[in-house]
Amino acid sequence: MCGIAGIFHVESSKPVDPERVRRMTDSIAHRGPDGSGVWTAPGIGLGHRRLSIIDLGGGAQPMLTEDENLAVSFNGEIYNFLELRKELEASGYAFRTNSDTEVILHGWRQWGVGMVERLHGMFVFALYDVRSRQLLLARDRLGVKPLFHAAIADGSVIFGSELKALLAHPGLRREPNLFAVDDYLAYGYVPDHTSMVQGVEKLPAGHYWLLQQGKPAPAPVQYWDIDYSNRIKGSEAELQEELLRLMRQAVLSRMVADVPLGAFLSGGVDSSSVVALMAEASRVPVKTCSIGFDVGTLDESEYAERIAKRFLTEHHAQNVSADDYSLIDTLAYHFDEPFADASALPTYRVSELARQHVTVALSGDGADEALAGYRRHVFHHNEERLRGLLPQGIRGPLFGTLGALYPKAEWAPRTLRAKTTLLSLARSGAEGYAEAVGVTGPAQRDRLYSRKAKLALGGYRGESHMHRLMEEAPARSGLDRAQYADMKLWLPGDILTKVDRTSMAVGLEAREPLLDHRLLEFSATLPDAMRVRKGQGKWLMKRTMERYLPEDILYRPKMGFVTPISHWFRGALAETARGIASSSTLGRTGWFDGDAISKVAEDHIAGRSDNGRLLWQLLMLEKSVERLFG
Repeated sequence: MCGIAGIFHVESSKPVDPERVRRMTDSIAHRGPDGSGVWTAPGIGLGHRRLSIIDLGGGAQPMLTEDENLAVSFNGEIYNFLELRKELEASGYAFRTNSDTEVILHGWRQWGVGMVERLHGMFVFALYDVRSRQLLLARDRLGVKPLFHAAIADGSVIFGSELKALLAHPGLRREPNLFAVDDYLAYGYVPDHTSMVQGVEKLPAGHYWLLQQGKPAPAPVQYWDIDYSNRIKGSEAELQEELLRLMRQAVLSRMVADVPLGAFLSGGVDSSSVVALMAEASRVPVKTCSIGFDVGTLDESEYAERIAKRFLTEHHAQNVSADDYSLIDTLAYHFDEPFADASALPTYRVSELARQHVTVALSGDGADEALAGYRRHVFHHNEERLRGLLPQGIRGPLFGTLGALYPKAEWAPRTLRAKTTLLSLARSGAEGYAEAVGVTGPAQRDRLYSRKAKLALGGYRGESHMHRLMEEAPARSGLDRAQYADMKLWLPGDILTKVDRTSMAVGLEAREPLLDHRLLEFSATLPDAMRVRKGQGKWLMKRTMERYLPEDILYRPKMGFVTPISHWFRGALAETARGIASSSTLGRTGWFDGDAISKVAEDHIAGRSDNGRLLWQLLMLEKSVERLFG
């Protein structure tokens, strides 16, 4: 895995200072500790930081064709590069390396922009054609790898794998984007359609952007989208076999590396499935890594140990303290934008552990999004069936009234906490699902914002983007629409950002076989009942994996990485919580009412309400604003 950066003068062929490009790549040196390179030509400069994975001796970048008319800086892995190489060699192209990078260069000459659709993998690359003076920027289908870009005052476009690469360019103006703050508070992350720095954008997943010197910049072009509007036919047995075939294919294609390779193993369904299929395909024991917590209710290490023994893996485990908040500043540095998913802390720790033993680690990320594995998918599926029985004109007033009257009971068993469900049923499916995935709702944000911020926002609501995605989704059911929205917002904005930043922070390449686009395209055609049945998400996957995994691994309640942030803010971080209200960093922005934040903190510390997630959001926002805007 690597990091890229570059400068392209759109309006003219004026020289690019190679030292400026080098400063941009140096700022993301952690992404590529094994080497670096800079290449410039009139109007263009490409930079690269390398983490060597394939063709250790011959894959240096930026890579040029023999005639030096094409250059590419590439971050990622092309899993079908050997097949593409054979096809290109049959067409007369000669290869000088064994690297997947070279396929991109010759693929451009053979297929033009159509080359992007032929690539199977996770990638971001910048390819420059000297003769046509064209720059092609492209991002993989799901957005596994990130790309930030901005147009600056001197007429150039700057780009890089992380926001800090752009911040290293003196021409970027650092002005905060209040709309991104509202998005962040709504979702807990800054989604791909916006950025904390005004003028900075992210190339969307499944898009390419073709720029040509001397011509106005066009809009990025979408080359792939996931389609839930069709349904596959077949018996359960047939669908199981096809799912297993696709999972095997995805895992096997991601086991190609010239460096030590292993897997993250939590003991849950997804990582256990990946390890099972790796063990099936491997001649040597799979290296697995897991972390446990010193609090029993948060610890899954027992299940990871059982899977490791079942498949005879070379297992490495480490216990960490549940009070591991010492990473706060480290995470703020690596994420740049505020990021409030507290599972980033244990994800960083397991990446750190894995890097001691391997350079590449396969993860189980993506199965929940692909096959409806989250509890919220099950709830939404059931709610949508109820919504279908009553028109909105009856349902809204009825459930709205019941929800308003029903007491809020966070202390009660989950089955008795009906208030949220009743209020959700009063809304449309899109509104209800946005509420389910949200962190801080509109009413609570309004109580926090200053009058100045409310005026500047002008009624803007971060949830509106999700509403549009669900309403316009290529879908047949409410479950389809929820999963589509997750693919577009949650997956690239939260899950993949978390894994990319934490793994790259320690020089580890993470690969997600369950996000293979062919597997996703298949899963999108499954009937709802093959995804959610009898209160179980990922139903077909669990049935398929019964031949590999024990029942209590497959059907126990989903846990995931849990971090006790509410406990922290009533204990060791209580004064930190109080300090957010008087923070000079947030105070200078003028965005918030300090008294309102103070009440949130005091109510939480006193146990009157649980505001742990909100306090974590505000703390990470404070850290990010300090980093970005000083």
